[in-house]
Amino acid sequence: MKKLRLIFATLLIVWTSALAHADDIDAIDRLSPSQFEAFADDLVAALSYKSSSSAEPLGVLGFDLGLGVSLIRLENAESWGVATGSTTEYLPIPKVSLSKGLPFDVDLGAFVAAVPGSNILVYGSQVQYALMAGNPVLPAVALRGGITRLSGVEQLALETRSVELVVSKGLFAFTPYAGVGRVWGDVTPNSAAAVTLQNLSPTLDRVFAGLQFGLVIGSLSIEVDKTGDALGASTKLGLRF
Repeated sequence: MKKLRLIFATLLIVWTSALAHADDIDAIDRLSPSQFEAFADDLVAALSYKSSSSAEPLGVLGFDLGLGVSLIRLENAESWGVATGSTTEYLPIPKVSLSKGLPFDVDLGAFVAAVPGSNILVYGSQVQYALMAGNPVLPAVALRGGITRLSGVEQLALETRSVELVVSKGLFAFTPYAGVGRVWGDVTPNSAAAVTLQNLSPTLDRVFAGLQFGLVIGSLSIEVDKTGDALGASTKLGLRF
């Protein structure tokens, strides 16, 4: 009963946050170079790949179809306000994801996400290799690489690349996990904004931890992370086999 209440409360909080919205990114030409740098850091932190899953491989026949939300606390809300006209401090990012297990403990994944009420559309893919698949005694250890791209925003282009190491250990019906990684971003303003703004390539460290609960025909993952200076929380409800 306590587990069901936790699941319900978590889904209620996160999915309610998804009803919030941010305005379009359509005024980056109003940013000063220092404001654009702060804005780019938050953008890379928010839109980089977040798997919200443990290190165990899915297996050759396994797959995970997920519906999730990430909620990012913007470290530089003032710069976002200039670029979007919105005073929001939190950025909700609902997403749909799919991962498929392959031979040799390799998993491939992809996602698509959109920020409600804005022109922010992001999509990406990842590959995960389990260095240790895990067993009743030993933890699972995996290496992940991800890439994301921004679409829908005419005033800039964005791409992120990430690498992370994650460790997890199954304990009865739930699996705690944690990891560290690094994110590299390329943020390119269009020609109109480039009069005063230059291409930026932020590099951000990432740390994260989460719990993955086993359900009857799937799983629920709850994760917190810090990418650069931006704090975030994610949840994913997955049909997982």
